[in-house]
Amino acid sequence: LAPWVPVVGLEIHAQISSNSKLFSGSQVQFAAPPNSLVSFFDASLPGTLPVLNRRCVEAAVMTGLALNCSINKKSLFDRKHYFYADLPAGYQITQQRVPIAVNGSLSYSLCIDNKMSQMVTKTVRIKQIQLEQDSGKSLHDDTRSQTLVDLNRAGVGLMEVVMEPDMCCGEEAAAAVRELQLILQTLGSSQAVMAEGQLRVDANVSVHHPGEPYGVRTEVKNINSIRFLAKAIDYEIQRQIEELENGGTILNETRAFDSKLGCTVPMRDKEGKQDYRFMPEPNLPPLILYDAKSLPANMNHQQVINIDWIHERLPDLPSVKRKKLVEQYGILPEHSFTLLNEEGLAEFFESVVKQTQMKPKKVIGWILKDLLSYLKQHSLTVKESPVSSFVLADLLNLLEKKEISSTAAKQVLAELWKGEGKTPLEIVKEQKLELLQDQKELEQICQAVIDGHKNEVIMMVLG
Repeated sequence: LAPWVPVVGLEIHAQISSNSKLFSGSQVQFAAPPNSLVSFFDASLPGTLPVLNRRCVEAAVMTGLALNCSINKKSLFDRKHYFYADLPAGYQITQQRVPIAVNGSLSYSLCIDNKMSQMVTKTVRIKQIQLEQDSGKSLHDDTRSQTLVDLNRAGVGLMEVVMEPDMCCGEEAAAAVRELQLILQTLGSSQAVMAEGQLRVDANVSVHHPGEPYGVRTEVKNINSIRFLAKAIDYEIQRQIEELENGGTILNETRAFDSKLGCTVPMRDKEGKQDYRFMPEPNLPPLILYDAKSLPANMNHQQVINIDWIHERLPDLPSVKRKKLVEQYGILPEHSFTLLNEEGLAEFFESVVKQTQMKPKKVIGWILKDLLSYLKQHSLTVKESPVSSFVLADLLNLLEKKEISSTAAKQVLAELWKGEGKTPLEIVKEQKLELLQDQKELEQICQAVIDGHKNEVIMMVLG
């Protein structure tokens, strides 16, 4: 029998990094006291009207451009109706018909057979990016069997990034989401911290035989870490294959990933397709964007968004940064991935290289083997490192000038981790770790050792 072909598509909600919400002036802040950041509009009091937040639109345009999308100069807002306790209006404002950005692509790399030295680059198509508001948060209190609602998150701006079903396993999905996360963080359009719910991933998974139409898909909702994303997808693929091979059928249902059990569990079925009764949002005009050509002469620049202006100000994206690191320092491509994957590590590396005579190829070893493994072991970020780039450069210079051996350098580094504020040179002197350069001095030491151990010398000679 022909093998099964898995198909994976992702929908990702990224919380826009903005001081206030998408349509109201309420502040955005993680873990604020419940219901302390709720305006009349967020609570959906009658007569309140949405006012679009310019910063959120700019973040979406920037993200669209970074993901090679076409930016729609005219996009529309819609109401998506459903009833839930944490959605006070009974609808969510989104962009269902004409979103802000369409037809993009994201390139990501992954290693073959866990070998860092063999990397392949793949591309996933991006169907669209749309602006929408977040809902509130329901907190289920089982002991008192009641549900409490916190509306602090209601109305926070989201970008929903919809990817085409171009992936085939958990590892690919994880690599694509990691790259997207790095891009968002580089742009500053979202902090994309999964632990704080700033990046939430839903995965659509199905399997079919080659040449046959796609199978029935299930949706695994709200996966909150990249590691769990890979596990959830791979588990779901296996589950569907086993189900079909045992003569069962796959239900079009929504499932959740239970990270403790390592499996997906049914949440609700989608058989009765939910009718969201989409309608145009009557309180918001179409969102009109301009470029350098279409910008009206007498227009106040503060009032409009110029796509070209944003395009010119895009920072170097991770793929470009990696290429530059490889070209400039002659390091291996896989090392450039590690440097960018840890926040602040690339800057640390470049800072050390600037301050030392050691070749970048040798410096990278100390950064990745010694610095990074120590930080990981002690769960520290690069910023929290007890050894600064300046101090590490100092140590590597001693090694490069052959004043100490590499074994001694490792001993000094072990002392430096203690963070007692001593310089590498002070530690070298204290522990007498210098390499002796003087031939005569060396001969004298050797002679003294021989003179002091006459019996052993005779035994050696006779032996």
